[in-house]
Amino acid sequence: MTDYQSFQLQDLDQRAIEFLPLVLTLKLDGASFDRLNQLRQEYFPRHRNFLPAHVTLFHALPGEQETSIRDGLRDSCAYLHVFPLVFPTLRFLGKGFAAEIEAPELIRLQNRLAAGWYSWLTLQDRQKYKPHVTLQNKVAPDIARSQYEQAAKAWQPLSGAGEGLLLWYYRGGPWELVETFDFQPDLSERESEGKSEGEI
Repeated sequence: MTDYQSFQLQDLDQRAIEFLPLVLTLKLDGASFDRLNQLRQEYFPRHRNFLPAHVTLFHALPGEQETSIRDGLRDSCAYLHVFPLVFPTLRFLGKGFAAEIEAPELIRLQNRLAAGWYSWLTLQDRQKYKPHVTLQNKVAPDIARSQYEQAAKAWQPLSGAGEGLLLWYYRGGPWELVETFDFQPDLSERESEGKSEGEI
């Protein structure tokens, strides 16, 4: 199984990475990540698959703003709680396909961050945010269509959770993990635990 932590930064000269672009993704719950990553490993061309399954919020934040970005994410995540995700269906991309995501909290979070960072954003990151997990890409269209139809027919809606944010250095292919920003526990779970303890 591919794990987020297997992509940790290792023995790089800090001067060499100072201005690398930064990628921001959502940290998925373990069960959803495992299932989606299994599908990505199955369908994504192996010689082009450098990454585990991921939900991108921003593709290219400026490396020169790293300190400000990290400080802002720490502050934001201190007040954010784990929120639900639903992966209702698959979407055909032309040369692959993706799992769509229904998550109002995720969209609000991305929009709020985008508003604060607007002057830093690329044209791609200024577009309307449509969260998804790419399971296949860079495949011949006829093969992609056939495999999409096969996967869509077998697809069962998946539920999960967003548990935090992951900031990465973009290195032209593989990513290197910079920092994990965990959300606070889900409020309903904390209330349920409190009731259970009170009944003991």
